[in-house]
Amino acid sequence: MKPSLKRRRFLRSGGVLMALPMLEAIPTTVRASDQSDAPKVKRFVCLSNNYGVYQKAFFPNTSQSGSNYELPETLTALAKHRKDFTVFSNLDHGFTGGHQGVPVLLSGVRPVLAHNYSEGNISLDQKLAEHHGAATRFPSLTLGCRERNLLSFTRTGVQVPSIDLRSAYRKMFYEDSAEAKIARKKQFERHASILDVVSDQAKAMDLQISQNDRRKLAEYFDSVRTLEQKITQQEPWIQRPKPKTDTKEPNPGNGTEEQLKAMIEIIALALQTDSTRAVTMTSGFVNGDFGLTGGYHGFSHHGERDEPVAALKKIEGFQISMMSYLIDLLKAQQDLINGGTLLDHTAILFGCGMASGTHSTTNLPLLLAGGGFKHGEHKVYPEANHQRVPAANLLLSILQNSGLEIEQFGSSNGSLPGLDFASS
Repeated sequence: MKPSLKRRRFLRSGGVLMALPMLEAIPTTVRASDQSDAPKVKRFVCLSNNYGVYQKAFFPNTSQSGSNYELPETLTALAKHRKDFTVFSNLDHGFTGGHQGVPVLLSGVRPVLAHNYSEGNISLDQKLAEHHGAATRFPSLTLGCRERNLLSFTRTGVQVPSIDLRSAYRKMFYEDSAEAKIARKKQFERHASILDVVSDQAKAMDLQISQNDRRKLAEYFDSVRTLEQKITQQEPWIQRPKPKTDTKEPNPGNGTEEQLKAMIEIIALALQTDSTRAVTMTSGFVNGDFGLTGGYHGFSHHGERDEPVAALKKIEGFQISMMSYLIDLLKAQQDLINGGTLLDHTAILFGCGMASGTHSTTNLPLLLAGGGFKHGEHKVYPEANHQRVPAANLLLSILQNSGLEIEQFGSSNGSLPGLDFASS
């Protein structure tokens, strides 16, 4: 019989429960998984790269829609998980722009046009971070492995900086010194004081400015309120102990293969310990890795030449194999909050904002696994321009399945037809 731990004891000690792995010894946590009418705790992971894919090896033939499609070469590592993912053809954000498409993946909104949207170009992961609030130590994790992560944007248009493998490990598991915690608390207090002053000054100006300036001031207040909210959410976590792990600190000097595998394990640990519920990770390539000579950008401009095409297949095939590895890890972990496995309640999106290295942004490589959706198919959407379905509709469906009661997100015009939720 497992020892019983009182939930109230954890709450009195400052919410430590939220920072620990989900423990069977806490009876209320286990019981939560049996409450079919209770809201499910949903998680999201996006795996990406900055150069798209070699499309001929990624997409199934468009004549093979439904479940009876031939798995393309790049996706072969996912064969054992065939019933757990969906691959999409002919979804994109409807514009040209080459590398400018990279930061648009999780919103469908170009940063320069963000002012035309009520929520700017906020990315899906940051929308979820707002939704989950202070429920986890980190509202989101923005990770980069041999590459900058350009995917995450706040509603005020600020790009969230990415962190590397070692920084991610230390943020999650290294306990800060008492001095560092005090300094952090004082920093929050200073920020709060500054926000109070500028808010008072801005209110005093309100009667003296034009209508246009008043609109700009309203946008400014939105930014201030967002920062105030983040301070309020993050401050209580300063004194809460971080989770423990037997996993050793990864060596940042290893090659891309070792680095990316270690980063996938970090992501799995972050979800297992409920340290965050929204993760983005962009992976790259360094000359010499995988036994290849050259650069990812150069390979992406392949011109259908055999050598760079073979290099792309090797790099992108490994990226997909790491998605398969993450699915393995999440399938193996029981979800003690919701019941089932972690994969059942974690949506994993592989996608790129640039479709291919030839600077195309048409027909984005998009593949979704887990998360409580019905999977196992190749979904083919209309190719004609006047019939195309926005890729942002997929983003909206992910958010709706995560519990957000919204009808529009970014450049969407509705949820994605044909992508159904699995029965609870």
